[in-house]
Amino acid sequence: MKKVLYALALSVSLYACKTTQNTATGEQPIITEIDLVNVQDDRVMVTIDPSEFTSDSTVFYIPKTVPGTYSTSNYGKYSEDLKAYDYKGRELEVIKRDKNSWSIPNSKKLDKITYWTNDTFDVPGEGGIYSMAGTNILKGQNFLLNLHGFVGYFEGMKEKAYRLEVKRPADLIAGSALNIAQSIPSEAGNYVTDVYSLNRYFEVMDNPIMYAEPDTASFKVQDMEVLLDVYSPSGKFSAQDIKPAMERMISAQKRFLGDVDDTQKYAILLYLSASPGEGDAGNFGALEHHSSTVVVLPEMMSAEELEKNMIDIVSHEFFHIVTPLGVHSNEIHYFDYNDPKMSKHLWMYEGVTEYFANLFQVNQGLIQPEDFYRRMYEKITTARNFDDTMPFTEMSENILEEGYKESYYNVYQKGALIGMALDIRLRELSDGRMGILDLMKKLTEKYGKDRPFEDDKLIPTIVEMTYPQIREFFDKYVSGPTPIPYEQFFQKVGLHFEEAQVPVGFFLKDQASPYITLDQNGNIFMRNDIELNSFHKELGLQKGDQIKSINGTQYSRENIYDLITISMQWKEGEDISMVVERDGEESTLEAKISEPTAPGMRLTEIPGASDEQIELRHAWLKG
Repeated sequence: MKKVLYALALSVSLYACKTTQNTATGEQPIITEIDLVNVQDDRVMVTIDPSEFTSDSTVFYIPKTVPGTYSTSNYGKYSEDLKAYDYKGRELEVIKRDKNSWSIPNSKKLDKITYWTNDTFDVPGEGGIYSMAGTNILKGQNFLLNLHGFVGYFEGMKEKAYRLEVKRPADLIAGSALNIAQSIPSEAGNYVTDVYSLNRYFEVMDNPIMYAEPDTASFKVQDMEVLLDVYSPSGKFSAQDIKPAMERMISAQKRFLGDVDDTQKYAILLYLSASPGEGDAGNFGALEHHSSTVVVLPEMMSAEELEKNMIDIVSHEFFHIVTPLGVHSNEIHYFDYNDPKMSKHLWMYEGVTEYFANLFQVNQGLIQPEDFYRRMYEKITTARNFDDTMPFTEMSENILEEGYKESYYNVYQKGALIGMALDIRLRELSDGRMGILDLMKKLTEKYGKDRPFEDDKLIPTIVEMTYPQIREFFDKYVSGPTPIPYEQFFQKVGLHFEEAQVPVGFFLKDQASPYITLDQNGNIFMRNDIELNSFHKELGLQKGDQIKSINGTQYSRENIYDLITISMQWKEGEDISMVVERDGEESTLEAKISEPTAPGMRLTEIPGASDEQIELRHAWLKG
């Protein structure tokens, strides 16, 4: 349950006192004000009072890159008209250095700075920023405050305490893992100022806040309080709708993790996009934080699809409490937001996390083993679209650079498969007694969130904690160029590949192989270079057909995402009517919807597997 402290009798005097001190150090914190009431041209004003400077000059930064995104975002380009003022309210000189930094020469005279901040959701293509790491300013309705898009830091002052004051409309409330130190109503009662106390800049970045009309739910899992905060613009979904699935999922995750997790409060902030890519969030997923996650998904999903996506996405983000939030290198612990140095170990941070997000579901009985096998095979298929000889540590260390950043999606594919193969190998060497979760528990005990490791020492430490043979595993498959021989690893647990008719999507064969393409005019065509699935053939579609409309709705580049999303909601036996253009002539194709399949391979259990293989498989999936 979210706790909000209303300071009524003393509110005026407390708010007026700008010399409020950090009780831990006795120093005045950096006071940051974000005004969500007086929104102008879809922008909000930010004011930062850093206290006194002893240096002759300073530099103010807004992050170029933030942890968890592994991409260059340049949040500074969304802030404009930055001004500096002395103690008499006179403007000081400000020199813009680049997209994300400003020099202030006369910093000894500096009282405060102000600037206007735009949101990212309104920018075409969102400036290349992932929506879940982006920002939204919708006056009077929704403010998604990924704070790295609003709040900057002064040179050499990232370790100073912050007092964050958010002035918000009285009818909007905060969704966050943060506790509100004070909520101070205005005299007229039309707005409230929420005050948050944070120990350093990292805590500002690590605690997103979403302001919207109240739509929250909460529940307890063991000793952890979970807050679910939902923004659904049309009211299609509510926090109560999603609560049962989240409670069931996180309960299973806590059982799976055991005593490796001591999180006391966790917040899930769900933003549902009404018009993806049209002035609203257009790419979907989630961004992890120590005690919360921001999730962005399209509102047009069905309830079943939303629940499935929330389980897959939030489970991944929640497992980040193990790594990198719990176990991480110096590069992450001392993250440089404007000149980042990347770690070599994305295989662990993202790969093992994604692996756990799938393994726990079969371990806890949320899915069947066959579903888990299918997911792992899909990852193998998708991973083969990337360079399988690129050493994963090399890719990870250079992930922000050309030639490497294009491979980032593979951390969720081959990265997870590295975790899987390592898990099987550990189970084999230990006769089933030790797996990768046991390894992560050992690493958590040795390091933990406050003791980072040296990048080059992680693998030797893992070898020391496990078996000498694990050194060869890393040298070949993680630090080296050798592709993982999946068949050999699956053989150990009594699995093999076999030819079969496998389920596929109506318009996506797998995550990397769509059946449709666009021409330069934005028209949708069936691809000529991929075999059609069973549904296409029953409907009478042919390669090269242009899709004009389906069930009366016309489709093109502008609403191609709608087509993909709506097709996921089609039910077997429903009628479908598709207008296509073929050889310059239009025709109408009609049929009953059937579940599409296509020739392929599947991962399945070996008939007559040995007792040893079956026992190792059980230890792997259920141990």
